Amino acid sequence: MFKISKSTILFFTIVCFLFSSCKKGEFEDYYSRPASLSDPIYQQLVAKGNFTSLLKCIDKAGYKETLSAGGFWTLFAADDAAFTKYLQEVGKNSVDDLDSVTIRKIVTYNLVYNAYRDDELFKYQAAGQATSPKPEFAYKRKTAYYDFVYPETVGTKTRKIVNSNRNGSLYVEADNGNKYIPYFVNEALTGLGTSALEYNSFYSTSTFGGFNVAGAKVTEKNIIAENGIIHIVDRVILPLENLEQYITSKSDYSEFKRLLDLASTYTYNAAVSKRYQALSKLIDSVFVKGYNSGLAFSPNNENFTASGTDAQINGYTMFVPRNAELLAYTKNILTHYQKFEFAPPAVLYDFLNAHMWRSSVWPNKLNTFQNSAGETANFAASDILERKILSNGLFYGIGSVQDADVFRTVYGKPYLDPKFTLMTMAIDASGLKTLIKIPTAKYTMFMMPNTTIRAAGFDYYPDRSNWGYLKPGTLGTIDISDATKARMFRILETSILPTRGGELDDLSGTGIVEAYNGEYIKYNAGKIYSSGSEETTPATFITVDSSKNTVNGKAYYVNGLLPFTEKPIANRIAALALESPNEFGSFWNYLSKSPIYVAGDQSIVGTALGSFYTVLIPNNAAIVQAVKDGALPGTVATGVPNFAPTLVTDIEKVQKFIYFHLLDKNTVATDGKKYGAFPTLLKNTVTGETLYVTVNSFTKDNMSLRDSYNNNVTLNLAKSNLLAYRTVIHSLNSYLKYNDK
Repeated sequence: MFKISKSTILFFTIVCFLFSSCKKGEFEDYYSRPASLSDPIYQQLVAKGNFTSLLKCIDKAGYKETLSAGGFWTLFAADDAAFTKYLQEVGKNSVDDLDSVTIRKIVTYNLVYNAYRDDELFKYQAAGQATSPKPEFAYKRKTAYYDFVYPETVGTKTRKIVNSNRNGSLYVEADNGNKYIPYFVNEALTGLGTSALEYNSFYSTSTFGGFNVAGAKVTEKNIIAENGIIHIVDRVILPLENLEQYITSKSDYSEFKRLLDLASTYTYNAAVSKRYQALSKLIDSVFVKGYNSGLAFSPNNENFTASGTDAQINGYTMFVPRNAELLAYTKNILTHYQKFEFAPPAVLYDFLNAHMWRSSVWPNKLNTFQNSAGETANFAASDILERKILSNGLFYGIGSVQDADVFRTVYGKPYLDPKFTLMTMAIDASGLKTLIKIPTAKYTMFMMPNTTIRAAGFDYYPDRSNWGYLKPGTLGTIDISDATKARMFRILETSILPTRGGELDDLSGTGIVEAYNGEYIKYNAGKIYSSGSEETTPATFITVDSSKNTVNGKAYYVNGLLPFTEKPIANRIAALALESPNEFGSFWNYLSKSPIYVAGDQSIVGTALGSFYTVLIPNNAAIVQAVKDGALPGTVATGVPNFAPTLVTDIEKVQKFIYFHLLDKNTVATDGKKYGAFPTLLKNTVTGETLYVTVNSFTKDNMSLRDSYNNNVTLNLAKSNLLAYRTVIHSLNSYLKYNDK
């Protein structure tokens, strides 16, 4: 067996020791901390010598190790002079007198994730991308501070609450809802379209020096540390309140806060409860406080809409009225409901949302940005009494109220009155709401109370999510179909009329006005007619009980509905021939005996059910002249009509004559609103092109027609503007000549 002597072993041991010692020295030399590397944040503060108070806070908050080790932080560091000023303000002798909660707030709120020089702070990096594709105007960064569980009295109970970290009632467990700290550098202010003057309007006791953090001025910037960057500030900065917290703290806005509470939600969260119980050693359940999804955003949510980013280029804004102005406004708009609690929830949300902007509204942008309802401010800049930059947005206290369009326009009259809930539902479902709540678009509305709608046989059935109809006074199956809904909407749309010129402000005279749906209504000495009421014998009408003015029109409270006729056009012409045979008799005789008239359904070949038409009917004297001129079959010498011709050429004459006196898909009345060339149902025999009649009507009650030969034909006004199925009928003193060759 081979043997190694003790001396040999000793020799190799000594050699290995010397060799390893040499290698260890080289290793340490290679991997040791470079002498040129800056000290960590904590050590740099120690070396500067004027951060004793802040260092004590860091020690007590447990962040010494964090700020002494590797990492990537931005610290806004208040020096001892700043702490002296702060301690005097809060009546304390030293930081030793501050409670641990306050100390932790000071340290963590001034500690921003990642390291940023002043020329990097305004850069915005969206989640999931290296750089932003748009100009970068970031003015807020996420801090290490967040509110956790706190007690709140809800009704008669005190609950443990955690704020929602998303809008609505959603809570993301991986997100603590860290607060953001605002800062202001020249580049960001320029990009935001604001200025140092705007900054000073929020921080009146601060001076903007080109780089400020909240209300503090940066006195020394870009101090590079091994684990981040230090910016020295001249004030101690504590966590800013969010919008909800600030409103809660101010008694001037307690009424607005009460309304916000009506929209709040509380949802038990098992994961947060377990976490809280483990940390506190208590057994309380924790509820997430959120807000109804009908609200524009949750004012306790620290995340803006682009959640998940360290920087924010935007934020929320709230303009909150003081108690006195809010209560006075509520009394004015809620005359029927008295309180928001008694009104439909949407009324409350509309009021709150009118005061909520999903953008940072800087003072110079007051009339530029739109609130969550798409409206700009309708209060004056002079109404702003207080302004604050908060952790999740901008706050303005105002001595006024943002008057929501849904309240101040004609839409508000049915919307804010429980007697008109069916009309409101129909307006919303038909899409009319968007139009009639535009303040600059003038409308007249004839109000439709629930009792009147139901008396007419209509009602809404929630279990079927549709409108139903049962003929009044009958028993049977209720017709719940889209056809019934269409009929209901047609009545509604006839009751809402665009009146840019105030055409219906005075109903004492006479006139005809086009409704939203293209049909017409008429008025005469306070009586209002529609196609459905005018066809009765005698004609029926509704009258006005009262009226109310709004910013965009007038609402009339009437004693009935404005029904539409469901009878075909020919039926109306036949009735007119009986009522006024000298004006309509001969034309009806030609039409009723022509092949283009279908007696079974009283339709006219070439017309379509639901389309709009204007029927221009020459009176009997004009028909006689047409016979004499050879335009219609009959005895040329005497003008006696032949209403039932047998010759093909004569039958064609009748058809062409009628078609040229029927304007296709257009209703024209003597309201002075429509003029120009309008297509008829007659087409050129050779080319197939449509023939036109020119309408001259530039003023009310003054209309004439021009035919293919430029002949001018006038109306018999006393027998014109007659209403039929989506049709207007006029009596002519002459006839229109066509050239179809």
